[in-house]
Amino acid sequence: DSEAMSTCKKTRAEATSVVSSDRLSSLLPKINGNVLSRLDVREAVRTSTLSSTWRDAWTDMPKISLRDRNFTRTRFVTLVDMVLALHKGTIEEFDISGKKSYHDELARWMLVLSRRSPRSVTIKLNSGPYKISSCLFSICDLKFLQLENCIISLPRAFQGFKSLTYLSLNIFSSTDRDIQNLISFCPVLTDLILTSFEGINRLNIQAPKLEYLNVYGDFEDINLEAPNLKVAILYLGHQAKLYQSVPIGYDKENHVKKSLGSLSEIKTLGITGSFMKVSYY
Repeated sequence: DSEAMSTCKKTRAEATSVVSSDRLSSLLPKINGNVLSRLDVREAVRTSTLSSTWRDAWTDMPKISLRDRNFTRTRFVTLVDMVLALHKGTIEEFDISGKKSYHDELARWMLVLSRRSPRSVTIKLNSGPYKISSCLFSICDLKFLQLENCIISLPRAFQGFKSLTYLSLNIFSSTDRDIQNLISFCPVLTDLILTSFEGINRLNIQAPKLEYLNVYGDFEDINLEAPNLKVAILYLGHQAKLYQSVPIGYDKENHVKKSLGSLSEIKTLGITGSFMKVSYY
């Protein structure tokens, strides 16, 4: 009897295992992709060895996160190339970061990515600065864009990011005109972060939907046209100190005073740096 009972339990366990396996394998490809999106890309690719059903499941991952970490440069480049070439589903979010140099590959990756129309793109490559390819600026459906260690140079054909709500640029260089156009061509932008930048003297921010602004860097002046701004954090470096040594009340070219006075919806305002030393007359 005990032997029969043991056999019965074993059979029942095997049956349960088969049912569980079948249930797991019978998940829709889209669901499989969502499950794998919670894993590192390397781990997600490894699931292809589980069964024939999971062999290509990682190619439907809607969120792709790539980190070079312990990879050699060559192996990481191979991984990124493979993921972008073999992925066949919708790429909703693309996030890549690394400490090694990928100057020769970034433009190629951006070209492939631009054809997939992601909604969110994050690029944090420490061995910069990298010139952002014009292909990236053709992704018209972007809602979230975060770039680091880069050079921003808008292509002449830039039509704007009509759906972009979040823009963060850190450790970058650009020009007054390019940054002005980039921001003004994002009509629904609500969050803007500009930190540690070069090449910008006067910030001209025209953003009717903007609610959060964080600016940290050396610049001479700022013109804000953001009627819905609720939180503004501004740090003006030493350039502002030299420029604003003239009393601001007599400086018709300076927009800082006028900008701050026009923020009717502001709830939080933080200003640090030499701006605090300006005298009003």
